[in-house]
Amino acid sequence: MVPPRLAGLRRRPPSASPTPDLTRRSWQEPSEHQLEGMDTDVVLDLAWGRLVFGQTFAEMRHILDALRAEGAGQRDICIYARDPHVLVGLAPDELFIDPSYTYRLDLYRYRSRPELIRGVFVRTVTALDDMVAINEIYARNGMVTGDPETMWANHRTRSFTYLVAEDTRTGRVVGTVTGVDHVLAYGDPEGGTSLWCLAVDAQSAPPGTGEALVRVLAERYVGRGRSYVDLSVMHDNSGAIALYRKLGFVRAPVLCVKRKNPINTPLFAARPPGLDELNPYARIVADEALRRGIRVEVTDAEFGELRLSLGGRRVLTRESLSEFTTAVAMSRCDDKRVTRRIVADAGVAVPRGATVPEDDLAPARDLLAACGELVVKPARGEQGKGITVGITTGEELERAVSAARLFCPDVLVEELVVGEDLRVVVIDHEVVAAAVRRPAEVVGDGRRTVTQLVRETSRRRERATGGESRIPLDDVTTDVVRAAGHAMDDVLADGERLRVRRTANLHTGGTIEDVTDRLHPAIGQAAVRASRAIGIPVTGIDFLVPDVTGPHAVFVEANERPGLANHEPQPTAARFVDLLFPETRRR
Repeated sequence: MVPPRLAGLRRRPPSASPTPDLTRRSWQEPSEHQLEGMDTDVVLDLAWGRLVFGQTFAEMRHILDALRAEGAGQRDICIYARDPHVLVGLAPDELFIDPSYTYRLDLYRYRSRPELIRGVFVRTVTALDDMVAINEIYARNGMVTGDPETMWANHRTRSFTYLVAEDTRTGRVVGTVTGVDHVLAYGDPEGGTSLWCLAVDAQSAPPGTGEALVRVLAERYVGRGRSYVDLSVMHDNSGAIALYRKLGFVRAPVLCVKRKNPINTPLFAARPPGLDELNPYARIVADEALRRGIRVEVTDAEFGELRLSLGGRRVLTRESLSEFTTAVAMSRCDDKRVTRRIVADAGVAVPRGATVPEDDLAPARDLLAACGELVVKPARGEQGKGITVGITTGEELERAVSAARLFCPDVLVEELVVGEDLRVVVIDHEVVAAAVRRPAEVVGDGRRTVTQLVRETSRRRERATGGESRIPLDDVTTDVVRAAGHAMDDVLADGERLRVRRTANLHTGGTIEDVTDRLHPAIGQAAVRASRAIGIPVTGIDFLVPDVTGPHAVFVEANERPGLANHEPQPTAARFVDLLFPETRRR
């Protein structure tokens, strides 16, 4: 048996003969003329997995051998195999036909867009850091990430094209796509190319980012004189399919074959009823459990409740809350006054604070006089409800206390500490993720009013979070906009940024930036001390910090049910399932 040979570095011009139809009629046995000049047994490493080009293999068992060489944690794809059902039949316990469609764009039919897509600049990657940014986008979209060094080495050959899209307002990378030139990779006589891993940051990418990436890639291959671009898309990805059809792609009779590995389990195994009804915070736990072969039963989709089973042991969870969290620990987190006292006794800094008795604002007024600016919050509550930030007058204090009592009769007032809102996720008393949370803001385009911008930004946040995050159009938003010197019907200049909420809560449209790699060890140690003092195995510890890279932090509160889906690419769900089922931990 001849092992598959890695290809991808050869530069061979396309055949001058009429283009044979190997891939559109892959079930037909090719002639020697059709195969002339084409490499054999071609496998390309894209870092997240390998592409196995089935039409280059003379023996089907060699394709099977290639797929069996798949690396741990990777997702290989075989495309263009002749008789894919026969290939699967060789090892039905190992292989399956992917539930995806193949779409093809014949490049001679491609028509460019007459005007540019606003707010997006598409460019070729220029540094290894771009590959890191690409992986972050993959992670946010639940895709398999790749080794940046391998991706960078691929990019340095013309066989691979890695494009990124920048938001022209912020300069951030918000989208990516990868192209493979089949002619340069293995001397494809058809002159074909393929598109892989189109992904955008749903929370921040300007509208049209995906279209811009596909168009630029197609136009690159038009310039090289290539014949077509193929792609594989999941059958239920209606948004992507609509985009591809808009650009002229049509269905091609090509099937992909993959291995039955843990990553692909949702594609070949029956999914538990109710899985698609879960919110993102429960779904990320269910997906991680299914990848490990843990049985998942959705006991209450609306509540985010799951029963996870392995062997004879079962654990009930609600998002990141599980039976491992005791009622005592939950009660300690539930009452912010109790939490403050416990973590302060553990040596963690807390802001000056006071409890507001019913019908007596004197303690709050005294604290306001001493501090100058306060935060008012219900002693019990979550998702930022009833919290008012930036109280400077007695009248504001009275209104804020009344608003907080709508959610809890007990009210806590604290000194307003200047700093960034930092969430540290601690699982099994180890720091797993850290992120800076920022209040919702909008970016002007010189055409739309603040109200219109808030509505559009809110819709995008809802889509990106499965409806969990939205920006309210209420009195708080109006007050924040007015305090910044604007009215809701003002038109912001192009690129002008305007904060529209005071708090950084994700449920009211806040955004999040991963800072795990920059977190100062002293802050991480403070978070662990707090989690141990509370006695809670999974928690989100909130701090206010002047600088995440510095040692100083002031404790705000502890959340007994942190949203794990908010912290990708960090392995929050993996560490949570490690806690519940340590025997499934990947060594």
